[in-house]
This record gives sequence, structure tokens and C-alpha cells, in this order.
Amino acid sequence: MELQHHVPLAPLTTFELGGPARAMCTVTSETALREAIALKMPMFVLGGGSNLVVSDRGFDGLVVRIGSRGIRVHDDDCVEVEAGEPWDDFVASMVERGLTGVECLSGIPGLVGATPIQNVGAYGQEVAQTIVRVRSVDVATGEVRERTPEECGFRYRHSGFKAWNEVVTRVTFRLSRSAPVLRYAELQRALPGAPALREVRDTVIKLRRSKSMVIDPHDDNRRSAGSFFTNPIVAAAKADEIAASFPDMPRFADDAGVKLSAGWLIERAGMAKGTRRGNVGISSKHALALVHHGGGSALELLALAREVVAAVHAKFGVTLRPEPVLLGFTSDETRGVLP
Repeated sequence: MELQHHVPLAPLTTFELGGPARAMCTVTSETALREAIALKMPMFVLGGGSNLVVSDRGFDGLVVRIGSRGIRVHDDDCVEVEAGEPWDDFVASMVERGLTGVECLSGIPGLVGATPIQNVGAYGQEVAQTIVRVRSVDVATGEVRERTPEECGFRYRHSGFKAWNEVVTRVTFRLSRSAPVLRYAELQRALPGAPALREVRDTVIKLRRSKSMVIDPHDDNRRSAGSFFTNPIVAAAKADEIAASFPDMPRFADDAGVKLSAGWLIERAGMAKGTRRGNVGISSKHALALVHHGGGSALELLALAREVVAAVHAKFGVTLRPEPVLLGFTSDETRGVLP
């Protein structure tokens, strides 16, 4: 395991913001991961950098990059995937094999190991629907753990891994050879009838590209983390209260209440697509994405996020929560952004 020092983090994130890490290493096995843990430094695991905002000061600790690779497909259509596999490469390979269950998650950046942490989802699918086992290493003890979906604490854009001090090293999925099922209205409209699996993947990528939700070096909105805020879940009474004044408000039933569209709330609160604040702004294609136009700072981005949160709360009494990890910031810097 080779240790590097004072490594710039901005080029390793899709926002292209933030200062350096005090140290960095890449691990390709659980043994190497334990060696990194044994250094007893404050530690952060970096995947694809697509769901991360780094402080302008950087991170005063060890950044561990997961470099393990490998995909093993078993006869029962269970698929073991090493944490360092790029997520969209994995999805593409499953579509090529005719395996359904993750095709609507096409075009999402990052690594496989990050997906259970956030319970990544889009276009009517989320990884919790197909995960059968998550393997991780406990940072405090070095112990290997394997959890079932029930033990992972999955819910909307959340899992127990957000609270546990563990590093995901392998994820096992159970996929299917049945025809794809479309659950998302926008996708159903784009693909009426019985589309082929490859058609679903291609259409999802096309839809994501139209919203600047894929990494494209020629896109002015490219420096982002995709959706910056999660869709808020509120009590039915609160949803009814808002709908009384805004009958066109999108709302979706959820086990925990009623899910609202964060993008809709942001625009109705007066924060339009294309809004710009110096070197940062709101995507011109999707109100849910904050973007860095170049030459900016992480504090500029958080100031914009704070403005969006305040506008939505003032208009609707709903508090938005950020989706990306905020690394290296003080509590004062994140006040008004984190609940």
C-alpha cells in the first residue's frame, strides 16, 4: 500500500471543488484496507467523487480509494460485485447479459460500493430492491460483516451504513431474466408497450442527459453531483395543506408519508433553473442540480444551497436535505444547509 501526501481532491470530484487530503492510498483488497485502518488516521473512503462536496481546506486525514474489481455471475442470477467496480460499467454488463433489475439506474456515476450506502435510486428502481448481501469491514475492529437487506436499514436514499463506521467491500445482487418492468411515469411515456432491456437503458441515459445528469465534458452543467437535495417526505396533512394552494403539486405515496418533488418546490420558491450566483448556480436543465461553473469555492456552493433551503422553507414550510456528503466543513459552514 503506497501512501501519497497532500493530494488535491478537487480533480477527483465531479464538482471539481475543494482542497487537498493530508494523505491518500488506494486499496484493492480487505487486507490492504486493514493496513490503511491500522494507520489510525481520520479516514474517508472516496468512490467516484460524484456525491461529494469537499471543503476548501480539504480533509486533514487519510482518503482511501477503493480499487478492488471483479464481477461474478452465479447460476441463480446472483451477482457478486467488488466495491471498486464502476457502477455504470456493471449496469451495462448486466444489460448485455439480459439480466434485469438495475437497468433504470443506468448512467449514474460512482462505484458499486457506494450504492448501498445511499440506497441509490432513479426512474422507479433502487438498489435495495435487488441487493441480497452487503459485505463490509468495521473500521474500529477490522471485523468483516455481511448483512442482508433487512439488516442494512434501507429506506429512501438512506441506509444504516451512513451511521456505521464501516467500509463496503462487496455487494451481491439478485437479478432476473424476466422482461423489464417500468414503474416511473416519465419512462413509461417514453417507452410504451414492451420495450427491450437495451431500449430501457438507452432511454434512461437519454433522459438523464437531457437533464445534465450524466457526466459530459461538453455540458455547461457538468460540474455537479446530480440531485443536490433529496425529495422531502412529509405528513399527509402537510402535503394537503400545500396542495390546497398548489393543486398541480406532484406528490407520491410513501411508506413514511407523502414524497414531494424537491425540484418542483425549488422552482415554485423562486429559484429558477439557470439561476447564477457568481461561480455557482442552479442547472439550466434541472432545478434539483447545483452546479459549479469554474473558478469557484465550496463555500460559494454552500451559500447557494443555503439560499435554496431558506427559499423553500419560507414558501412551503418544508426543509430540504442535501444528498451529497459534505467533507471537512465546520458546523458553522454547514449551518442552514444541514438540518
